[in-house]
Amino acid sequence: MRQAAKTFQDLIVWQKAHQFVLNVYKLTGQFPKSEIFGLSSQFRRASVSIAANISEGFKKKGRADKARFMNTAQGSLEECRYYLILARDLNYGDMANAINQLEEVSKLLTSYVNSILTSDS
Repeated sequence: MRQAAKTFQDLIVWQKAHQFVLNVYKLTGQFPKSEIFGLSSQFRRASVSIAANISEGFKKKGRADKARFMNTAQGSLEECRYYLILARDLNYGDMANAINQLEEVSKLLTSYVNSILTSDS
């Protein structure tokens, strides 16, 4: 059996979300300069929100409170999913790797939320 996470950094879902954020910063750094206050800024904010809400929710005591933060992270994840589609359709670069990363975070986050909602503690 896996050892319980002591900090949010121990969570695989947070680790993968953080890697996604780093990739988003790299990708958006290559977007046209005209996007600095538009898509680049929005995309970065939403990606950071995924990892930040996982972090914040980790320390919440109540199951409902924890799940609410994870659900907010899921909302930001879906926002990022749209930004990836938009960036791809605007020909701002190859989004395939980021799309795959996001899908992995999505699956892990869904599993984590389900484990919170069905846990005995």
